[in-house]
Amino acid sequence: MNLDARLRERLLLARAVPGDRLLLADATLLAALDGTRPLSPGELAALKDSPATLRRFRHLALARRRGAWQSSTGMLRAADSGGLPALATDDGLWTLHFLDGESGWRVVLALDAAAPVAAGLLRERTLLRVTDGAGATLLQGRLDADGECEQAWPFAAPPGEHLQRHGATFAVTALAAP
Repeated sequence: MNLDARLRERLLLARAVPGDRLLLADATLLAALDGTRPLSPGELAALKDSPATLRRFRHLALARRRGAWQSSTGMLRAADSGGLPALATDDGLWTLHFLDGESGWRVVLALDAAAPVAAGLLRERTLLRVTDGAGATLLQGRLDADGECEQAWPFAAPPGEHLQRHGATFAVTALAAP
């Protein structure tokens, strides 16, 4: 990158805009980076007018260039007559476990310790979010030293029923650092 381009980049990213916040979702920014969905004129304007959104876009672009993990998806593959089986992401990095206890359901996200990205995710204490097919948050938090994150199940319906009603899919996503 030449000197003029670097200066332009710094000027755009360092601008102070009162009330600035992220205006575009990571999924939208990632789709633009992948080339699977171009940004609309309104989205392009939001990107240009929001330094926070532009910084997030740059972060995602650099992470993608470095090959850093950003997200994984999975799905409920078949109806189960008993308890809900553990669900794995399509890339095999993550497993969701559902525990039915005295105080209600709990959901546990577990990282495959042998995964190439495991050491970095544990070291960086990446903030993670697990969402259902409708985008509702099932779990959000950071991995513990064992590579797991556990929380109470946030919905009234049991996990299998809830997931079936909401597309039978889920996604694990890295969130932006605060």
